[in-house]
Amino acid sequence: MAVAKAVAKNTAVKIKVKHTGKFPLPKYASSGAAAMDLVAEIGRSQHIIQGSTQLIPTGIAVSIPKGYCFKIYARSGIADKRGLAPSNAVGLVDSDYTGQIYVSLANRSEVTQYIEPGERIAQIMLEKVIPFDWEEVDELEETDRGIGGFGSTGKKTAT
Repeated sequence: MAVAKAVAKNTAVKIKVKHTGKFPLPKYASSGAAAMDLVAEIGRSQHIIQGSTQLIPTGIAVSIPKGYCFKIYARSGIADKRGLAPSNAVGLVDSDYTGQIYVSLANRSEVTQYIEPGERIAQIMLEKVIPFDWEEVDELEETDRGIGGFGSTGKKTAT
């Protein structure tokens, strides 16, 4: 266990952060956590009317190394229980953005929801970016699935 912790600690990517908030910086909640919780850096309770979105500040700005990005995901608890999740499904913070990180939080429930100061509103995860280029072709290689999509892999074909 000590070796695993040492390896993980030595391989961590250092992210420069400008912390302007009064709440603690995000941190991993457990040794196996893949993401850190972002909190609402607000001074008082903020409402989000059903069917609408609000930009919620997090109190942090970051310098992401080239070749990486941050992705912002829903927290399962407030998404499932209260219908609150990032409005764009997954938020993306590019390496050349250095402004404060906001979460565009959507209320998909049927009632007005309230966000409290310091409440955990989303998760942030560092991910490696794999650059790619397009290679135009006239035909693509054949596969068993072919052009079947949108649930086609679960359907049985007629014999």
